[in-house]
Amino acid sequence: MRRKLWLTILIIFVLAVLAATFDYPKYFNQGIDVLNSRFLLHFPYFPEKPFKLGLDLQGGSHLLYEADLSKIEEENRAQKMEELRDVIERRINIYGVTEPLVQIQGEKRLIIELAGIKDIGLAIEMIGETPYLEFREMLSEEEREEAAKDIPEEQILEIISAVKKETGQEISREEVLEILTSTLFKPTELTGEYLKRAQISFDPNTNENQIQLQFNKEGVELFEKITERNIGKPLAIFLDQMSIIDTDGDGMITHNDLYAPIVQEKITGGRAVITGNTDINKARKITQRLNSGALPVKIGDPISQITVGPTLGAKSLEKSLRAGILGFLAIILFMILFYRLPGILASISLMIYVALVLALFKLIPVTLTLAGIAGFVLSIGMAIDANVLIFSRMREERQEQKSFSEIIKNGFNRAWPSIRDSNATTLIVALILFGFGTSFVKGFAFTLGLGILVSLFSAIFITKNFLRCFIDTKFEKIEWLWK
Repeated sequence: MRRKLWLTILIIFVLAVLAATFDYPKYFNQGIDVLNSRFLLHFPYFPEKPFKLGLDLQGGSHLLYEADLSKIEEENRAQKMEELRDVIERRINIYGVTEPLVQIQGEKRLIIELAGIKDIGLAIEMIGETPYLEFREMLSEEEREEAAKDIPEEQILEIISAVKKETGQEISREEVLEILTSTLFKPTELTGEYLKRAQISFDPNTNENQIQLQFNKEGVELFEKITERNIGKPLAIFLDQMSIIDTDGDGMITHNDLYAPIVQEKITGGRAVITGNTDINKARKITQRLNSGALPVKIGDPISQITVGPTLGAKSLEKSLRAGILGFLAIILFMILFYRLPGILASISLMIYVALVLALFKLIPVTLTLAGIAGFVLSIGMAIDANVLIFSRMREERQEQKSFSEIIKNGFNRAWPSIRDSNATTLIVALILFGFGTSFVKGFAFTLGLGILVSLFSAIFITKNFLRCFIDTKFEKIEWLWK
């Protein structure tokens, strides 16, 4: 029995040392480095995995977008917002941003938090100011005539003058209008919502790269209709209101563009191939933009943008850590002064508890925010509260002159209902906050709930086994250690 107890204590301390080393492996790895260099050994280093810090602790960008749902039926709006959130997440992940937060707020707003990204311009560029993919067709003759009426006369005269100056040739007003209106496109029903994927392939005959497009079931039908009515004409693909295959950089698809997709025939089956003489890097970039830009609804410029600087984040983290350490030391001091030896055992148990919880934060991993740290600090209070209840019951049992083993057993048994009820009610509240709260509230609730579960293990298992080590020893008879 005694051997089993000491084996349990050994396992507890080994687990605690491993957890503490995982939390902060710097000194352990420095020791391994010394051994390896001095004795020509090859001991492995402990993996260094940093804590995942939220926007308010490491700085970053906070953006708020509003989606245009005016053309979406009311019963489909929630679904479209979920699709929008998913696509934005994929779009950001392409750039390797760690754990971006993309969350729907209300009916049509989207919160995007990019921890570690301090450049607000870069953040907006990652998402795209208007990341909306659509396929456009050329205007009909009637539509071109209507569009010509809206072209300012000053612009026409400037073009005539510029052509004469550069080439020495006269160009008529009608020719200018013909050129300008031939580059105008109108939206079709086919948008990025119906694009399944885009990928690069190579023509087996010429070995030139090409981009293959594949649409979903609804997109197959739309693409077939659109290509049927546009045979021999260009079909422009626009992303962010700019053509993705505009090689001359003028923002428009023209017949002079090297990579303009011309519809050769009616396309069935939902597969299209964009061919042209372009380098692989450009093709790869176009494919990436196609796959990342297929948004179901439009979003405009961010209606709110906030940058949390790294200095502010570092100060917040420093103050949080200082508050946590001071509170932790105050609890330990109180427990030792008030409960003496049991207080020392509870303090050791609490240190192990902290190491275990921090290790879990790294393993899961948990994105730590100020609210999350507050939940963790509160869980430390819950952990020591269980010890207070146990020690108070043990004092009552000791007054009845019972054996030390009975005092421990009865103290834990009688304190358990109170510990169970207080932790259960707090855990229920944490679950409700996590289920219905926003991002920061969820962080608080998660760290609090996880801390409560580990605190039960700490008080009921670790502290109890520490106390059992003193059964049948001379320390159990020293009254002042237990009063």
